[in-house]
Amino acid sequence: FADDDYSGTNWERPAWKELMSEIESGNVSVIIVKDMSRVGRDYLRVGLFMEMLRENGIRLIAVNDSVDTLKGDDDFTPFRNIISEWYARDTSKKIKSVLHAKGNSGKHMTNAAIYGYVKDPADKNHWLIDPEAAAVVRRIFNMTIEGKGAYQIARILTDEKVTRPQVYIAIRDGGNYVPKSADEPYTWGGRSVQNILDKLEYAGHTVNFKTEKSSYKSRKMSYRPQDEWVVFENTQEPIIDTETWHTAQKCRTVRRRGINKDPNPLTGLLYCGDCGSRLYNHRGTLAGVYDSQDSYACNQYSKYPPKCTRHYIRTSTAQNLILGAIKSVSDYVRNNQAEFIKIVRDENELRHEQDTKTRRKQLVKNQKRYAELDTIIKRLFEEKISGAITDKRFEILSGDYEREQSELETQIAELQAGLEQYQADGEKAEQFIKVVKKYTDFTELTPSMLNEYIEKVIIYEPEKVNGRVKKQKVEIFLNFIGKFDLPIDGEDEPEEAEEIDLEEIKKAKWRENYYKNREQILAKKAAERTAVKERKLTEQPLKSPEEIAAEQQARRERKREYQREYQRKWREQNPERWEETLKRHQAKKKKKTA
Repeated sequence: FADDDYSGTNWERPAWKELMSEIESGNVSVIIVKDMSRVGRDYLRVGLFMEMLRENGIRLIAVNDSVDTLKGDDDFTPFRNIISEWYARDTSKKIKSVLHAKGNSGKHMTNAAIYGYVKDPADKNHWLIDPEAAAVVRRIFNMTIEGKGAYQIARILTDEKVTRPQVYIAIRDGGNYVPKSADEPYTWGGRSVQNILDKLEYAGHTVNFKTEKSSYKSRKMSYRPQDEWVVFENTQEPIIDTETWHTAQKCRTVRRRGINKDPNPLTGLLYCGDCGSRLYNHRGTLAGVYDSQDSYACNQYSKYPPKCTRHYIRTSTAQNLILGAIKSVSDYVRNNQAEFIKIVRDENELRHEQDTKTRRKQLVKNQKRYAELDTIIKRLFEEKISGAITDKRFEILSGDYEREQSELETQIAELQAGLEQYQADGEKAEQFIKVVKKYTDFTELTPSMLNEYIEKVIIYEPEKVNGRVKKQKVEIFLNFIGKFDLPIDGEDEPEEAEEIDLEEIKKAKWRENYYKNREQILAKKAAERTAVKERKLTEQPLKSPEEIAAEQQARRERKREYQREYQRKWREQNPERWEETLKRHQAKKKKKTA
């Protein structure tokens, strides 16, 4: 039995499992190995294996280690097993240190380029775009932004006979992958689509140390937290831009949280103006609202007891407001592009002006002190050479100055990163203009338009006036530029119009129709109730008084059990209120007794 290219730390080796099967079948009397490390590199499991051979009367010979269980136990064998494991552990540490050095240098850590890229023939650590696969990657991201889920995309690609990534890479790199069936090369899974959407590499970056193994003995990979990843930006040509990648992630989050199989495109964009929670989409009747089909309400309102007010808004109303805002801002940007850039930059500078001044002042101060420390350390070294200060004093002073210099270096990097971020914020107007130029038709609000234009929409509680008129404040925040108010001259500024409450009008019409035809409606309902009772009497077989009494008793028991269970759950969820209620009842009982 031989297991080539398998580590001795792996106990799932194919030939090893065949050998164990032969041992269990009683077909083995002697096992010969080159040395004990060929059995395995885990001294505990090797010891158990030798004990199992001893119990089954099987002889073990390790030629190079002079081990022969027929001649008796060798006291040094356990130490050989420990040394074999130490060798595997030491090798693992060395390989891990090499991989860490490679990953921290910004090189890709995968053996093959991911789907959408190929290795550069001139430099294997650099990736080039694979046009055929890159087109599929772009399409997957675009379909996600349009509102399709991972499994919907997988079905579309399967129906179109697009070769799935594993097979494509195997064929491209000359692998020997053989599909189990004729349709398997084209069978996409939702997990494959999700893996593509997860990869930040498609935005042109290198991401290392996303996974890890708990031990060199384990083959199971686990994902590390995202803040522990090491990202090197702009290491290869991007297949999609960074904004598209982030937009797709936002769309995926919305679909994960959506209750319906086909969630409303507005889901995940509407937020409560008071508690900040997301607004949930309701496609049935919302409690306390007449004609509430396809609407949004605060998530905290649906809880019991309600932790916030309703913040109700119809989906159609929200869509019209968003579409109007997008159209107005886009028209203004097209006609006044230079003025729009100036307004956005002025607002950004005004928002960050004081902080920017403070950061720049501190940056200059830190850089000056850093240069001073360089001079001081040089002078200290010269004084040490000349014998003006002792070696001990030199070590103390130079250590303090180097620590201070190291702290200043970290602070300088943070300050520069903050100033660069402000500069990037100032360039967001150009990014928004790119989105405006992408869309020209505003007759319909598509999911892709929503996700590329809208950051969030804040919905406030409606204010009712005279019972029939209401005003509702809605704030729309656009991607890159936030809340943007169109500049309007004071003379031309229109008066705030009051919106007629269609809900109250519908209620009034219903009440008028009900009282007008009240007698006919009541007579019709009474006839329907009578017909139902007669049908039940004819359909149900006659029962004896004992059966009827037993059924009534069972219903009472079920009701009491339901009440007890409901009361138990209520006590567990509201222990403080239960204690207050109990004390109040005890006080009443004591007062009544007195």
